[in-house]
Amino acid sequence: MSAYKQLLTSDIIVTPFEVHKDFTFTGGSSLVDPSVGIDRLLGQNLDGTLFNPDSDPTTGNLGTQYQRLVYSSIKELYYSNYLSSSYSDNVNLPILVPGRDTEGDRFVGSTQNPQYYNYSQTTLTYPKYFPTSSGAYVGAISIPARLFGDYINPSTFVFYNGIAKVLTDDGEGNILYNSEIVGNIFYSHGIITITSTLLSDLFNFIESSDVTCSFQSSYTIYETQYKCTIRENEYNFTLNPSTISGSTEGTTYGFVTESYFSPYITTIGLYDEQQNLLAVGKLAQPLPSSPTTDTTILINIDR
Repeated sequence: MSAYKQLLTSDIIVTPFEVHKDFTFTGGSSLVDPSVGIDRLLGQNLDGTLFNPDSDPTTGNLGTQYQRLVYSSIKELYYSNYLSSSYSDNVNLPILVPGRDTEGDRFVGSTQNPQYYNYSQTTLTYPKYFPTSSGAYVGAISIPARLFGDYINPSTFVFYNGIAKVLTDDGEGNILYNSEIVGNIFYSHGIITITSTLLSDLFNFIESSDVTCSFQSSYTIYETQYKCTIRENEYNFTLNPSTISGSTEGTTYGFVTESYFSPYITTIGLYDEQQNLLAVGKLAQPLPSSPTTDTTILINIDR
């Protein structure tokens, strides 16, 4: 039998915490496995402005993306402020002075700010390079969200091509090759870009099968704790039908009415407002209810 008690808002605590997992994939075929889906893409600044799906070259391990579109997407998303200056093309933008409502808002003066949002991974000011010459190539490694979770943990990305050629991230959004910055990593997008001509063997990084990619994912789990408090004057009588005598209808056994009798708690169930059972918590061993002190049972659920 069950007894119900309503939980208060103060009885429920939601606590977020981050969990991490290391991933390592070796070989070109392992990266494109359907359960992995890491793609390496080549983008090119092709002449002309018209996209032609019949003649434009494709890219990627599966050949499903177009080089022109890869180049344009990387440029617009991550480098549109850095096309003429490696330290951002700042423009004069007005300063908003908020009023009581939108009609009371006003703009005054101006300040130097980037015109576009390019997902900077740090507040530090550092150069970002993007090639704009005709025929220029860029590379990209795309890691699916189901692997990296909320973001790639900074300073954990490593990409081997063969044995000695290594790409790493510096924890501030830069991709390093032999201690030189050759691109950027966007942790929350799972995107690694290679834009520098210092990486002369870009084609090998994109197309080689002798590769190893490793990184650490980060994902936020929310733990909900329910505090179930049983007062000393609550649940001191059992509703179990086995305590009712079969010989005398409606009469409980004598031991149930003794002052020392204390029912045992074995299970806690969580219900919604319509009394639908949502979760069940089993105690490791039966817990006697106390007639002299309050008893608190904590239930933790991860989601």
